[in-house]
Amino acid sequence: MVHLRKLEPLTPEFLESIGFYWHTDSDKTPYVCDEAVVITEDEAEAYYEVANTLYAMFVEAGEYVIENELFHEIGIPFNLVDAVKKSWENDVHWHIYGRFDLAGGVGGAPIKLLEFNADTPTALFETAIVQWALLKANGLDEAGQFNNIYEAIRDNFKRLIVLDGDIELFEEHYRGWKILFSSVRGDIEDENTTKLLQKMADDAGFHTKFAYVDEVGFSDEDGIFFENEQYEYWFKLIPWEVIAVEEGDLARILTKIMQNQKAIILNPAYTLMFQSKAMMKILWDLFPDHPLLLQTSFEPLGIKQVQKPFFGREGGSVKILDAGGDLLEAADDIYEGQPGIFQEYVELPKDATGRSYQAGVFFAYEGCGLGYRRGGEILDNMSKFVGHLIEV
Repeated sequence: MVHLRKLEPLTPEFLESIGFYWHTDSDKTPYVCDEAVVITEDEAEAYYEVANTLYAMFVEAGEYVIENELFHEIGIPFNLVDAVKKSWENDVHWHIYGRFDLAGGVGGAPIKLLEFNADTPTALFETAIVQWALLKANGLDEAGQFNNIYEAIRDNFKRLIVLDGDIELFEEHYRGWKILFSSVRGDIEDENTTKLLQKMADDAGFHTKFAYVDEVGFSDEDGIFFENEQYEYWFKLIPWEVIAVEEGDLARILTKIMQNQKAIILNPAYTLMFQSKAMMKILWDLFPDHPLLLQTSFEPLGIKQVQKPFFGREGGSVKILDAGGDLLEAADDIYEGQPGIFQEYVELPKDATGRSYQAGVFFAYEGCGLGYRRGGEILDNMSKFVGHLIEV
């Protein structure tokens, strides 16, 4: 059972003052809940340890995919295979952050991996900033959360330079490196989330600028430019699979830029492997019956199961099936035609009213923060964000 603590909500005016404009859903209800999930210190520590363990498993699975050329099997578009390989070969293509979606972890329920959002930072702003502000506004202990996301990502930007070395050595190796941050014009959530990441990189010590993607110049031979200035790093809040399908020319140019060592793209192209839900099947093959994993296959399992597209988001095209394959529940089929996986069904923790909770644990070099999504059996784009509070 999920235990909740009632909180005084943050006002829309306050949220907008910190750049959080997506605070109200299309049905006019608040997106951020005026409650917090109450967890113990042991539960917070377990989420941290699980994130670290799972990331090491994903690295092993990524190596397995690369060595065995399994790109087609996990849905990597052909025009990004070279970019995935190139970014995997050299640690300078550093992974800045990702988010594990997990079942369990509260009320004695074992933690199980649902998927890994390794590329785009959905829920970053609310997990790193909003839930902390909610706690602070209610006069609660600012340290009463598993939430050092801001500091962890800031420090991980430094690892672009020092890699696995001591981040205290950053200034010794820093040479005025520049990062250009970009999102698509017209999406305030993407824009302000990107600018939050830009602020983290600023605090790390980089020189940064923001530009909409349509303002950025790309050259096979010369790299990435904005306002006649060349950038060594480009952060783009566009999913790699979207670039592959909708911006084929850009996929080709970015691959050439990487091959010519003219710029490094963040997050790296290899995060597309981690992002593919087909990696759940690879993990199951490599670590069968691992306590953190759910049985996963490309074929129906013959048990209650969840069918997911390789690259779906916010519950799109997810189906819950019974042991015979009959449909129990389905989300809107917005990713029709994509290949998919069949994953063992696991019940999400519920509160006293029957609402389901899915944990999201961010990873930036190590596990660094926790937030929850609340909704029905399938968590879609109308699910709510719920912060948390650690109580002894």
